[in-house]
Amino acid sequence: MSQIDPTAERLIAAARAAARHAHAPYSRFAVGAALLMEDGSVITGANFENASYGLSLCAETVAIATASAAGRLREIVAVGVIGGAMDANGVPTGTAPVGPCGRCRQVINEAAQMGGRDLPVHCGAAEGDAVRSYRLSELLPDAFGPADLGIG
Repeated sequence: MSQIDPTAERLIAAARAAARHAHAPYSRFAVGAALLMEDGSVITGANFENASYGLSLCAETVAIATASAAGRLREIVAVGVIGGAMDANGVPTGTAPVGPCGRCRQVINEAAQMGGRDLPVHCGAAEGDAVRSYRLSELLPDAFGPADLGIG
């Protein structure tokens, strides 16, 4: 991945590592997410499915909740996400970049607004060099969030 931004490359690599720990026995689609924090550290998450599908958690939500639980919600400066169909060994595959679902875009927006940032979101493929980078405002224009409630 030598032709992409070093920050995006680092986050995509961390998201790929996290996706290998996805619990996705129902969809067989693994997702990994990585958050770059102000101090340069990275917090990761993987999707966690549940037999009662509505209780499943997306990788981005897991990572952001982990940051929040550590008192670091406002410190997120960038997001990386990958996803792909799992092979027989549970390893994510595929060369097309995967972006956050609509729910995750809203969750990312919560962190972005609380931190006063328009976060970069790097969307990568499970394999290969394909990466698309966006600002959150491109993925979720006119977002509703804490600022609309006078919080932030």
